[in-house]
Amino acid sequence: MTVRWTKIMEKDELGEGRVQTVTAGAHSFCVTRFKGKIAALDNRCPHQGGPLGEGSIENGMLRCPWHGWDFHPTTGKSPGGYDDGVPTFPIEERPDGVYLGIQDEAPHERTISDLMIETLVNWGVTHVFGMVGHSNLGVADAMRRQEEAGNLTFIGIRHEGAAAFAASAFAKLTGNPAACFSIAGPGATNLLTGLWDAKVDRAPILAMTGQVDTQVLGPGAFQEVDLNQAFQGVAAWSQTVLASSKHAELMTLALKNATIHRDVAHLIFPNEVQKMPAGETPASAPTGRLAPQSIRAPVESFSQALNALRGSKRPVIIVGHGARFEMSAIIQLAERLKAPVITTFKGKGQISDHHPLGCGVLGRSGTPIASWFMNECDLLIVFGASFSNHTGITPKKPIIQVDFDRMALGKFHAVTFPVWGEIGETAREFNKQLGVIDPVDQRAEIAKRWKIWRTEKARRQLDQRGQGINSAILFAHLSKLIDDDAVIAVDVGNNTYSFGRYFECQRQSVLMSGYLGSIGFGYPAAIGAWCADPNRQTICITGDGGFGQYLAELTTAVKYKMNITHFLLNNGELGKISKEQRADELAVWQTSLHNPNFSKYAENCGAFGRRVNDANDLETAIQAGLDHQGPALIEIMTDAMLI
Repeated sequence: MTVRWTKIMEKDELGEGRVQTVTAGAHSFCVTRFKGKIAALDNRCPHQGGPLGEGSIENGMLRCPWHGWDFHPTTGKSPGGYDDGVPTFPIEERPDGVYLGIQDEAPHERTISDLMIETLVNWGVTHVFGMVGHSNLGVADAMRRQEEAGNLTFIGIRHEGAAAFAASAFAKLTGNPAACFSIAGPGATNLLTGLWDAKVDRAPILAMTGQVDTQVLGPGAFQEVDLNQAFQGVAAWSQTVLASSKHAELMTLALKNATIHRDVAHLIFPNEVQKMPAGETPASAPTGRLAPQSIRAPVESFSQALNALRGSKRPVIIVGHGARFEMSAIIQLAERLKAPVITTFKGKGQISDHHPLGCGVLGRSGTPIASWFMNECDLLIVFGASFSNHTGITPKKPIIQVDFDRMALGKFHAVTFPVWGEIGETAREFNKQLGVIDPVDQRAEIAKRWKIWRTEKARRQLDQRGQGINSAILFAHLSKLIDDDAVIAVDVGNNTYSFGRYFECQRQSVLMSGYLGSIGFGYPAAIGAWCADPNRQTICITGDGGFGQYLAELTTAVKYKMNITHFLLNNGELGKISKEQRADELAVWQTSLHNPNFSKYAENCGAFGRRVNDANDLETAIQAGLDHQGPALIEIMTDAMLI
């Protein structure tokens, strides 16, 4: 191999008896000056890998900073005749500086990590959210190569919990798996909350975690956690990557489980396995691995449900998050039945609040329109909803429930007509076989109910106690100014209840931590949403409590120039918890928050920030945030009682 000379420092940069780390090419070196002679040694101590360039020269010897072993500062030899010295490299002092001779690097040898990440790319995973660290460097390097080839995007976050939330939101929006990535130990355990969010909301997601070397696994190495055990509850499928594994098949199994079961899959990468050679083993791909998912409902249960539809005079359709990709068929069915369409909170926005049959959200975060029509109906047709107690679907009415998951059918109580089938396929088949029907046309009643509710919302906009802006007027402005097709990531708390009640959707997509209801979801979710579709307007709505959990991720948005507009409702407390304490006739205790000026914080991070204290300034401030190209934070000082 030829030697390539690279300038590494100025001639007099390194003083006598000093040590310094330099990087040349892909390698780092320990450069020393001892008794007037400059030398270059391998930077890695042969015992524990300690960085010798961070050591010091004591009593004429270079001392490793990790465990104190000595090496000669210019020859790299160990004292006492031991053979565990470190290699040296040619170095020259020239008039214009110090030069290091580096042999041309050998071509990269394909590793197990390369093979598995190639397979991940073949399966259509486009984004990985995570943090690079000492126990996942081999996998990280494989992702770097795929990113440089234009096949993958890696988003480096500030906390692994945000990585899992971002991947969950990406999957909820697209229906396709995203991945999150961490080191062993605490990095891996930080993923768990976001993974549980994905699991309970049926979002396909892959977690990839580093692990300590297998030779020290068990006795209790630094950052060792039994990750199979730690992930047992959340992961539908979890495996450790071994040297003897069929590596492409292992990644295929992970993504197949995530995709088919709409659940969490997990791969554990021991440190030393990541860089092992993979040879010419071909990467795997989904071709021939996935069957069509258009499951048609069994004839008997479908026919019973169809007859109930034909005989209904005042049917009502309820759609949940599980129906989000099949709304065209459902709306077509609603128009045939002249049936009001209600959504769960997770399903908000799946039908426009301005559609003649749209009735908004049912339940605690909902509108009186939705509950009125549910109570007046003679049949409920429920597509892709979980029957959460927050939604409050009454069991007192005849119910047709359609879901792809048989365990979801009649989960909390018996339903009249449980129908197992894919939602879109079943709705289309209902349309096809419905025949001649004569239901009551409920559109005039829907319009009447909307008029009553909008009048009430207008009254609430006038409420003022002089202690902040009320939610009704804020969401009236947001309903008017946000793009019709925006993606809106919301957090939990009173801010989100108010969003569900007051914001009127057009064609927006709404993302939330639905079944888990995890505070802190909102801003990481907006990051995931922007990555999934950067051409759509990305909106984030949180309270001060939720944003406080992951506020460092604003720097992630700035780093990657994400066009996210964040509306932060600051009331100085965990308002929903205060409300619950009052409802339980308890003293309000430990719900107050000590907040910074979030708008100034945004500016310090390099984002656009503005604070709003007066409702008269709302529209101008909201528009300024929406117009800004890049991350923007509009801090709105709100009244905790006017929600």
